[in-house]
Amino acid sequence: MPNTQAILHPVAISQVMINFAANLGVDQDTCLLGTGISEPQLQDSNALIERSQEMRLIENLILALPEVAALGFTLGLQYNMATFGIWGFALRTSRTLREATTLALRYLPLSTAYCRMQSFDQGACFGLSMDPDAIPSHLRQFLLERDMATAITLLKELSLAGFNIISIEFKGEPPEYINYLEEICGIRPNYYSDHNAILLSSQDADKPLPTYDSHLVRILDEQCQRQLQARTTAGLSNQVRQQLLGPLGLIATLDEVAHGLAMSARTLRRKLDQENTSFRALVDEERRQVALQLLRASDMKLDELAIHLGYTDTASFTRAFRRWMGSSPGEYRKSQQPE
Repeated sequence: MPNTQAILHPVAISQVMINFAANLGVDQDTCLLGTGISEPQLQDSNALIERSQEMRLIENLILALPEVAALGFTLGLQYNMATFGIWGFALRTSRTLREATTLALRYLPLSTAYCRMQSFDQGACFGLSMDPDAIPSHLRQFLLERDMATAITLLKELSLAGFNIISIEFKGEPPEYINYLEEICGIRPNYYSDHNAILLSSQDADKPLPTYDSHLVRILDEQCQRQLQARTTAGLSNQVRQQLLGPLGLIATLDEVAHGLAMSARTLRRKLDQENTSFRALVDEERRQVALQLLRASDMKLDELAIHLGYTDTASFTRAFRRWMGSSPGEYRKSQQPE
């Protein structure tokens, strides 16, 4: 499977998020802040954007709606087969839910998914597990819940309500909004599990789907292959961002990131210049977004936050934050607290 971080996404997926935010009182400009997504792109149904741009929009959404319970889950329920074009159509024409799942995983980068996913059999159950560990920590819970809700919605749409989900399982402890999740899922999620997963009976997974079309299955599989190839991008800026948001972290140096990308620091600097950016600018951009998220959503002390962001001391972090926002980190955190 291609590197999912290097796959372009249709802007229509972001439009769903923008419409969702608008219904909750968040304007489009707030959603698009720092994404580089333009109005003409939003109006073009064929436009593609980088995953890093989509992630920035997600960060903006989380920052703008901190009071909305189960935000990721609620957003995931907004997606349907039509959202995903050829990929969704291909799932609909599969013979069974099991075969639809196999196809979905083969071309998973064509979806909204950020979690690593795999299907499995467990006794008399068929399951779909989701691993969010590769997702940046400040987005992990949101995207796990969004992926879970989207999968539930698509499974129900595929079956035309002809099966029941046996269990929805999460690794962590139950959130305060567990009753809300039970209400919208129709089943109470289980927590403290050894995996994040959706389970249904193997018998249901192997039932023929009413929309099965043997002729279209082959044609749409080929179209998914071509679409996946067309959406692959080697944008270096995106790869650098993923290095910074991955194991290397925001303390990574130019040399370390260059080594991780199998090139010299000089080559990395030159190629970023060709994309009209620099390593310093990318680090600064990621530090800003993570700082805003953590100041708003955590109680992390400023000296700890400074170290987490790769600054040598709190004063350096404070100077950078004033440059970004025109206020100190403490002032910003206080302004975000409910009155």
